This record gives sequence, structure tokens and C-alpha cells, in this order.
Amino acid sequence: MRALVIYESMFGNTKAIAEAIRDGLATRAAATVINVNQLGMDDGREADVMVVGGPTHVHGMTRATTREEAAKWADDASKHLTLEPEAPGRGIRDWSDDPLTIVSPLFAAFATRADMPVLLSGNAAAQIDRALRHRGSRRVADAENFLVTKDNRLEDDELIRARAWGEALGAQASELLAHADRGADEG
Repeated sequence: MRALVIYESMFGNTKAIAEAIRDGLATRAAATVINVNQLGMDDGREADVMVVGGPTHVHGMTRATTREEAAKWADDASKHLTLEPEAPGRGIRDWSDDPLTIVSPLFAAFATRADMPVLLSGNAAAQIDRALRHRGSRRVADAENFLVTKDNRLEDDELIRARAWGEALGAQASELLAHADRGADEG
């Protein structure tokens, strides 16, 4: 099984979660992690499963305006934030909305968001999930959120949780693919 973990990150939290998910997936799959800005339109062609995630901005997936605003935060020394080299760039929304983008047969979605009720923070993972289902990909697991503090740092144990989620995704995707292969052999 081949897995591709695609992420968008402004300050490194979503990148760290993506890498932990990749490490978990690697127990069952050849797993690669890549920033959405480094991804070609058909890079998903060889993947059996894509795990796609980004930060939650203004209740959902980022937009050009929210990425630009986040970039300004990095200019404020009092915030102690460092902008990722690929940020702001294109976001997951831009990539998933492009009709030329190739998606894998299976997917899972994740996001980072503030540690507060979803009603207040929003949930980019749910929007990513919806976008990939509309593209014809099949969900492996429910979308997952990983939490950051109001100081924009990952909550304790979120990397451990992300790795465990990646392991579970690997097991679920392997089972779905094996079931699909058995069905094809019987047909």
C-alpha cells in the first residue's frame, strides 16, 4: 500500500502532525509526506490512500486572505511565530477545488484547530473530508482534529495521538484495499 500525507501549514503545527501521521502509517505502508505547495496535480495517481490536512482558519479551510493575515502574525515579534518556508502559498482548498487534481481511491482528513468547542473554532477537517468525497474518493475514517493552544503550540500528546491515528488509518486502509482486491479476484 502507498500512502501520501498532504498538508498545509503556516507555523509548523500541521506539518508536525502530518509527519507523525506518516510515521504511524509507515507501520503498514510506504508513506510520504508532502506540502501542498510541492505537490503536482497528478502526484496522487500512485497513492492508494491520501491523508490530507490543514489548519482551521476562520471556521474552516484557509483562503488566500486568511493565509496572508497569518503571515502578518509572524511579523509581530510578540507572537513568537515563525512562518513555514512554503507559507502562505496555495492551500488545501485551492488544491482540492482544482478540477485537474488527481485524488486517490481512499482518503482521510485532519486539521489543526484551537482548543475550544468546534462551534467557536470551526473545523477545516470536515470541509476537507467533504471536498475529497465530492471528488470521488472513499473515506477511510472520520475526520480528525488535533489541538493547538491559544499561544499556537500543539497541546501535549497531540503528536502521540497523531501517530496512533496514522497507525489506525494504515490498518483500516489495508483492510479496505484487501477487501477490494478479494472482490476483484472473485469477479
